[in-house]
Amino acid sequence: MIGRAVLVWLVLMIVESVHGMLRTLFLAPHTGDFRARQIAVFTGSCLIVGVSYLFVRRLRAEGTRALLLVGLLWVGLTVAFDFGFGHVVFGRSWENLASDYNLVHGGLMPIGLVVLLLSPAIAARLRADCHTQGGPNKRA
Repeated sequence: MIGRAVLVWLVLMIVESVHGMLRTLFLAPHTGDFRARQIAVFTGSCLIVGVSYLFVRRLRAEGTRALLLVGLLWVGLTVAFDFGFGHVVFGRSWENLASDYNLVHGGLMPIGLVVLLLSPAIAARLRADCHTQGGPNKRA
């Protein structure tokens, strides 16, 4: 399960990296970098739940506890990736990176991390609801 969870996390990071590039190219010039990052927490959260929905069955995580452990793994990997990649590749200062995590000063990344933590469980629930209700092609 851990190996599959890491592979799905890599997909999440690719999706979020493209999301970040698009944010930088198209949104930040109009709103400023910090405001664009705030907006992107919400659009990124939708992407995370969407990717989780697509891959949750492949995780083969049984039960809420296992799904939350996958989410916790994803959060840890993401924070390490965010700080490491942001500092080494993009040269962002530690203070600048930390500002994304400071709710008091408008950093909304903790909200995104909560969504990331819960996304495997949310996706499993959405899949189960879709299955029990007959899915989108349910006939009346």
